[in-house]
Amino acid sequence: MLTAVGRIAVTGSVAYDTIMVFPGHFRDHILPERTHLLNVSFQVEQLERRRGGTAANISYTLALLGERPLLCGAVGASDFDEYAAALEAAGVDTSHALRSAETGTATCYITTDLDDNQITAFFSGAMAHARNLDLRDLQDVSDVVVAADDPRGMARHVDECAALGARLTFAPAQQIPSMDDGVLQAGLRAAWLVVGNDYELEMIRERTGLTVSDLSAHATVAVTHGAAGSDLHTEDGVISVPAVPAGRVVDPTGAGDAYIAGLLAGFRREASLEAAGRLAATVASFVVEERGPQGHSFDATRVSERYEAAFGEAPAGLLGHGGAA
Repeated sequence: MLTAVGRIAVTGSVAYDTIMVFPGHFRDHILPERTHLLNVSFQVEQLERRRGGTAANISYTLALLGERPLLCGAVGASDFDEYAAALEAAGVDTSHALRSAETGTATCYITTDLDDNQITAFFSGAMAHARNLDLRDLQDVSDVVVAADDPRGMARHVDECAALGARLTFAPAQQIPSMDDGVLQAGLRAAWLVVGNDYELEMIRERTGLTVSDLSAHATVAVTHGAAGSDLHTEDGVISVPAVPAGRVVDPTGAGDAYIAGLLAGFRREASLEAAGRLAATVASFVVEERGPQGHSFDATRVSERYEAAFGEAPAGLLGHGGAA
């Protein structure tokens, strides 16, 4: 694989996650025979607001790996400044984010009980304007990531990736059910790299009839299996990569996004398929140790030490600057 000398444009959602912890059990407050008259209130003892969203999560970890990714997501003009400052401090270029004056940044409101049951409400907010974000004026872009976002925005960005002559990393994730068949198939056909978990790849098969084997005839397909590791499929076969043990497991949210970042960074540095997968697994292990998809941090030394402990060899050449501008 050739070293990519251009930059990475990362499209996808940018969101706040508001997490509220109810110190009880929903089952004690919801009567199944009265759900048609549901009216409940939960007194929470913990409330956290975390930064999230697919594009922001992927960009954040790419920046930790020495890249200078372009965040190409739609955000609220009124509430993104603090978020932007945090991303910029990590090394993400937020200058191409589309700021909407009409509404705020997307927000997910999650109430969780002691059984880890969740009641979630999602406000798409500015994310609905992603379809208005134009990539065609970007300069020196060799890779475009199209992650879960407004479906019409995803369709546009798949097309614009081709117009830029860039390589497409396609990770539709939770938007698979919301995408038109034509848009989903267009992204899969154009992709150089397809990433998803085993459930998502099965959804793709049911929607399109395309199996992992079909997709790997023209793209690298990374299928993640949580704690069971991941499989990397190409026309030459399958390479299995074990998960890297974390020091502690606190919150798995965002581990898949970090995996995408690690895999893409590895490929941009001419890593072998196996080495890129190992870097992705190593990076993802840092995420689960902290709360929130951007709660982790690391440097090259920590990544190298954890990689070597897991795989018995150093990640030679994987932790450089990687061609970022």
